[in-house]
Amino acid sequence: MVKLQSKWRYLVMFLGVQLVVMALLSREGYQRRVSYFFRIFRKSEPSSHARNGTNGGDVYANLSVLARSPAKEDLPYCPKKSPLIGGPIRVTFPMGLTFAEVERRNPLVTRGGRYQPPNCEARHRTAIIVPHRNREHHLKFLLYYLHPFLQRQQLNYGIYVIHQAGDYTFNRAKLMNIGLREAMREEDWDCLFFHDVDLIPEDDRNTYTCDVYPKHAAIAMDKFGYKLPYKMYFGGVSALTPQQYLKMNGFPNNYWGWGGEDDDIGIRVSLAGMVISRPSLNVGRYKMIKHKLDEGNERNPERFNMLAKTRQTWKQDGMNSLEYALVSRDYQPLYTNITVNIGTEEGLDPPSKTADAPVEGHTPTSAHAKKDKQTNIVSKDTPDH
Repeated sequence: MVKLQSKWRYLVMFLGVQLVVMALLSREGYQRRVSYFFRIFRKSEPSSHARNGTNGGDVYANLSVLARSPAKEDLPYCPKKSPLIGGPIRVTFPMGLTFAEVERRNPLVTRGGRYQPPNCEARHRTAIIVPHRNREHHLKFLLYYLHPFLQRQQLNYGIYVIHQAGDYTFNRAKLMNIGLREAMREEDWDCLFFHDVDLIPEDDRNTYTCDVYPKHAAIAMDKFGYKLPYKMYFGGVSALTPQQYLKMNGFPNNYWGWGGEDDDIGIRVSLAGMVISRPSLNVGRYKMIKHKLDEGNERNPERFNMLAKTRQTWKQDGMNSLEYALVSRDYQPLYTNITVNIGTEEGLDPPSKTADAPVEGHTPTSAHAKKDKQTNIVSKDTPDH
């Protein structure tokens, strides 16, 4: 009788343990189902990119909290890490986008493409330099994404579009040299980003501020499978302080046509005793707007011969040999357009009258009478200054 009671006791205990385990498993499964249900309906931004690069949030989503505030003399400094940063950004190219629509979506951007946070004092002052000619369609998309991207980082920034007048072969690096000089005439920027017009950033953790060394921001483009094509690559989007720029004598002026100047710049960084700084592959992601090679920007057949001579030429060809003629400075609602005549390999020539209009529907005006500010950019004066 005693043995029978003992067996029943063990059986009851065993069944009790089973019931407890089943209850716990059921509870865990219930929590998972509830969690899954809410994840479907909860709007949130993912913490990392999907493999195909299509995952991400709306670049304008976090800006609804911003509004113009009464002018205050003593604003607090913005946080070291902006609370508006959301990570991956969904990049698409909507049909029928206009400059007017971009302007409407960015009400806090002021004349000339300038912005500063309304509720705090920015810790960083960044100028964006965009070399440009006949790429208005791409410029609209760049401005559509870049303005909110920079606002989420709580930067004091300005966007400068450097438009090459005339129809002679395009010279991207020389336009970037001009962009630095003209931007520094207006403001004492502490960082300058040199930005191709067809590259859209896909993650706002890729901060548009300078590092201790020259920074290559576009480390992972969809064009290259979101990988760095080679170690010394410095193309697409790069950032330097004015001091770093002068230390390497700026960019070369003699690369006419497509190719070569990015590698020359990478070599200059090394020759000036610096190294290239980069964000992580997961953060420095960019989507390129697909397009054919531009007319007037054909491949430079001399680029490899020129690269082989960079060690001998970098101190003679750069900011200290820059020559150009300012055609106009036009303050548009979303950017400052600076149209310049950069001449040819033979020197400055009168610009063609067929290609001076910089942007769709925007007619350049005469240069504004503006006294040049003193800057720390020391180089050869241009003929018109």
